[in-house]
Amino acid sequence: MAFLGSAVRRVVSAVRPPLSPLSRTTARSYSSEPTLEKSVPYEKTLKQEVGKSSGPTKPLPKSAEAVVIGGGSLGCQTIYHLAKMGMTNVVLLERDRLTSGTTWHTAGLLWQLRPSDVEVELLAHTRNVISKDLEEETGLDTGWIENGGLFIASNKQRLDEYKRLMSLGKVYGIESHVLSPAETKDLYPLMNIDDLYGTLYVPKDGTMDPAGTCTTLSRAATARGATVIENCPVSGIQVRTDDLGVKRVKAVETPHGTIETSCVVNCAGVWAPKLGEMAGVKVPLVAMHHAYVVTERIEGIQNMPNVRDHDASVYLRLQGDALSVGGYEQNPVFWDEVSDNFVFSLFDLDWDVFTQHIEGAINRVPALEQTGIKSTVCGPESFTADHKPLMGEAPEVRGFFLGCGFNSAGMMLGGGCGRELAHWIIHGRPEKDMYGYDIRRFHNSLTDNTKWIREKSHESYAKNYSVVFPFDEPLASRNMRKDPFHQVLTEQGCVFQERHGWERPGWFNKDGAAPVKDYDYYGAYDVKKNENYKYNELLGKEYTFDFPPHHEVIKSECLTCRNGVVVFDMSYFGKFYLTGPDAKKAADWLFTADVNKKSGSTVYTCMLNKGGGTEADLTVSRLEPGAANMPLAPQSNGDVYYLAIGGGVAEHNWNHIRTVLQDEGFNCQLTDHSEDMGMISIQGPKSREVLQEVLDADLSNEAFPFSTHKVVSAAGHQVRAMRLSFVGELGWELHIPKDSCLPVYHAVMAAGAKHGIINSGYRAIDSLSIEKGYRHWHADLRPDDTPLESGLGFTCKMKSSIPFQGRDRLEKQKEEGLRRRIVCFTIDEKVPMFGLEAVYRNGTPVGHLRRSDYGFFIDKTIGYGYIRNPDGGVVSADFIKSGEFTLEKMGVTYKAKAHLKSPFDPQNKRVKGIYD
Repeated sequence: MAFLGSAVRRVVSAVRPPLSPLSRTTARSYSSEPTLEKSVPYEKTLKQEVGKSSGPTKPLPKSAEAVVIGGGSLGCQTIYHLAKMGMTNVVLLERDRLTSGTTWHTAGLLWQLRPSDVEVELLAHTRNVISKDLEEETGLDTGWIENGGLFIASNKQRLDEYKRLMSLGKVYGIESHVLSPAETKDLYPLMNIDDLYGTLYVPKDGTMDPAGTCTTLSRAATARGATVIENCPVSGIQVRTDDLGVKRVKAVETPHGTIETSCVVNCAGVWAPKLGEMAGVKVPLVAMHHAYVVTERIEGIQNMPNVRDHDASVYLRLQGDALSVGGYEQNPVFWDEVSDNFVFSLFDLDWDVFTQHIEGAINRVPALEQTGIKSTVCGPESFTADHKPLMGEAPEVRGFFLGCGFNSAGMMLGGGCGRELAHWIIHGRPEKDMYGYDIRRFHNSLTDNTKWIREKSHESYAKNYSVVFPFDEPLASRNMRKDPFHQVLTEQGCVFQERHGWERPGWFNKDGAAPVKDYDYYGAYDVKKNENYKYNELLGKEYTFDFPPHHEVIKSECLTCRNGVVVFDMSYFGKFYLTGPDAKKAADWLFTADVNKKSGSTVYTCMLNKGGGTEADLTVSRLEPGAANMPLAPQSNGDVYYLAIGGGVAEHNWNHIRTVLQDEGFNCQLTDHSEDMGMISIQGPKSREVLQEVLDADLSNEAFPFSTHKVVSAAGHQVRAMRLSFVGELGWELHIPKDSCLPVYHAVMAAGAKHGIINSGYRAIDSLSIEKGYRHWHADLRPDDTPLESGLGFTCKMKSSIPFQGRDRLEKQKEEGLRRRIVCFTIDEKVPMFGLEAVYRNGTPVGHLRRSDYGFFIDKTIGYGYIRNPDGGVVSADFIKSGEFTLEKMGVTYKAKAHLKSPFDPQNKRVKGIYD
């Protein structure tokens, strides 16, 4: 019998040549023999023991409202929720048997707490479906076991992370307890607590059984009219082009017939990219080997909670009277040659890779050293660039939806994501904020870039169990998109952040340049690790839940902006033109604000979905029609609009606008000039004095009012100047043709030298904007927040009769009163907060902070969060004024003051150039 301890010693003593990333991926083989029953930890799987059926288990219908492809967790959850929402003419096609790809060998763990409110809600729905709903509907047992979950902390930072989760959990009614090492030993007597700092115990976590869950889901869906067909592989997807040139799903082809449909749902796991290719859709995921071992019986382990020892990168799943032991390593094995014949099959376990997990497991539960290994399980799993799933309608083909790339969390996220995907398909949008999972979060230039997908997916896998710090940045696949200022800012000490592939300024290091180097795979695969890597060292200092060491640097950037003048490089912004015969109609329908003011106006506005939720906030500038002056103005005989959009969400905005144009049949064009122009923003009380030396225009309030724009000459170069601010100061944005960027920048810096001008970055913007009360999309403002709830009612043309998308929902909400709304909070203690902190009113949890930062001008921590009335009533101004509020951070509560207006410049004088 093999023992875990001897397995470690055997591998350590063996001398094997190192494998490169490529040779490692091809060196492994998979078993084509039927897998032995004991190789996985479940009593049953859904594979056929005898001869495989030669054809589909049911006749194929001629047509269907939707065809779900893939019979794993996501496919089964999606068809179940589609049927539950009333779509009965829906078909699931599975090439072999349900769960035969990756679902059948999954560990099936469910942890309720994550550092994301949306994920907490998704997990809660999965838990409800598996533990309650399915059994009530079908009378069948899904195999849910509620034995609890235990997160291990070996240091203070890790325990702080868990305390953040605990505070968020209180808002959602999730029971959790921070335990001391001694209390942990009482709960789990077999555990080694010598190196423990503490633990987080969640009593109602548990495990799921893939076969039991998927069988029950398919039966429940079938009972509601859905059709589940096994042994029916897909051989092609037909796509048609409509009269407007839009590609749409037409039919699904199989060797046994064709199903006409306008909707396909790709739930094919590691095989999803091949399915995407059939329709011309890019699916940016990679397949990797993911392994665990199942031990022999362990005396005293029965009824123990499942364990996640993040610092050892290992998990221990209770398996009756044994454990499954697995984890995430820094040198995972890629599976490059994905085989279509890989059914209920496993890879050979690579002990070189897996050994580190055994060492961590034995340290945590010493009894494992003398415990036998009953079986090894090494199967494929799909991983993505940011360790988040790929969901939503593909940008390339309407009606082609993704539900894949679940990073070995498909079972636990399946219920929540299946429900959102079903809602997306039926209603055109999900109910929750699913932007973090939406395929449109990635720029189209990246989704078929093999280097980007591979490097980012590797880093996300390797860091899966790392502490989630507020200001972390990736090291993989950097420098993919650089603006014209990149080199000169690098030389001046810029510490860059990565957004949407762009390098954007984060903050400026006073000790010189800190360039981002090529990715070194953390030294894995025999790749030489980067040495003397200043950027990585600076990033390491960010790894804290306290104020970072350069807190004072960011303070200096912020206060220079408030008292003098700074320049922000915002070139990564999306820059689109909307033109054509129906451009005015489209603008009226797309934008909540009335953007059809006279040429030269710039309007801050939102774009909504059909449910009234905010899909975007942006500025829209109306241009004079006329001859082309590219890239500053397109040729147009009629209405033309210039859209400037936060760069991190530009792809999402682009697709939202394009989808609305298609759905409404507007005859107009949307063109992208994001790469053709740079953009710098000069902000602060002295910005007018600086720019008056550079621009050939009168910058007085009368000649150049706030919220207007002009094409002017800057140091001999034509630029579009806009008087706007995202930080609450007097200032202008300069939108500059690419080739003119550096001369204009140098002219601005030369003119600003005597005024003490400095470069500043997005860390300062984050602080300055929250201090002013400006919203950040996908933080303070999401697709599940309406403008009325988020304090942006002023952007909505409700007093006019002009219809716009989502207006009917806003009118209804206005009539009924707000059941939730955003509130600004400040605390007097100088403690950092980062979002997710629980908000209490009179001792009752009413919400949590979405975003928090330090406001250096008012010298306080500021947070914004949405609060509800515990009795379900309206959240009025009186409700807010009459409450006593506290904020809970990591289990500690702080008295907070609620504000109905921003505590900084509530009269909005400074953007108008009024400095008393």
